[in-house]
Amino acid sequence: MADSVYISKNLDEHQLQFMKLLEANEILYFNMDTIEGELQVEFENLNEILENLVDKELLMRIERGKYVLNNYSNIHALATFISQNSSIAYWSALYHHGLTERFPNTIFVKTTQRKRETQILGSTIKFVSVKATKNIGVIREGYGDDSFLITDPEMTLVDCFDQPRYAGDFADLIKAFATAKLTNNKLIEYTKVYNNIALTKRLGYLATLFHKEKLQSFINYAQTQVNKRYSLIDAGGLQEGEFKNEWKLRLNISQENLLQMAQNEY
Repeated sequence: MADSVYISKNLDEHQLQFMKLLEANEILYFNMDTIEGELQVEFENLNEILENLVDKELLMRIERGKYVLNNYSNIHALATFISQNSSIAYWSALYHHGLTERFPNTIFVKTTQRKRETQILGSTIKFVSVKATKNIGVIREGYGDDSFLITDPEMTLVDCFDQPRYAGDFADLIKAFATAKLTNNKLIEYTKVYNNIALTKRLGYLATLFHKEKLQSFINYAQTQVNKRYSLIDAGGLQEGEFKNEWKLRLNISQENLLQMAQNEY
């Protein structure tokens, strides 16, 4: 807090006016640099007003220049608010879409911005930076300020298999793919954009195990991407297991175990 900021004992007229304007405009969180434009009102000393409202616990500062109503708790909305071109993704999106019952202790945010890990409302926010071309496949959940962007189920699974370290347990990821309702067009579109042959081969093979009839178009596409180099089905596992020549995959987790993973109870 700046030394020159005066902290009043009670709410003054300007502080009260600011809070009433937030309520009237249904603003739950905001950026100090843009709030006057949103409210269409100029304040003589906005910084002093905000410092007083934080001191009186009516507002909370979540980042320099960014504030939220003290009783607001939608962590997903706040996590995407403080990062540019962002969406809830990876393990957090898996859980939100009901594809895993394991709750992530970290909120994973996919963003085109380079941003350090931070804390909001006691939760750890992990930002995963991606190229703008990979910032696709998102949907909006909720309404107005109380909303956020999140990767759709297909994009979530592509992201998780691309970066499994942000996806929780590999067995849970297999079960998520096996139980998800997926579409051919989205899987083809997203894997084309990612241009990761090993990823496409893994998903194509898993599609033959769990969605052979419904995802035949994607399977056909994935087969056209098979190269001469063998890839592990579990990229983080050991160099061992059966070779699947038609997919150029090495099953360091056996097909039997993959099928079992899809049936396991949490």
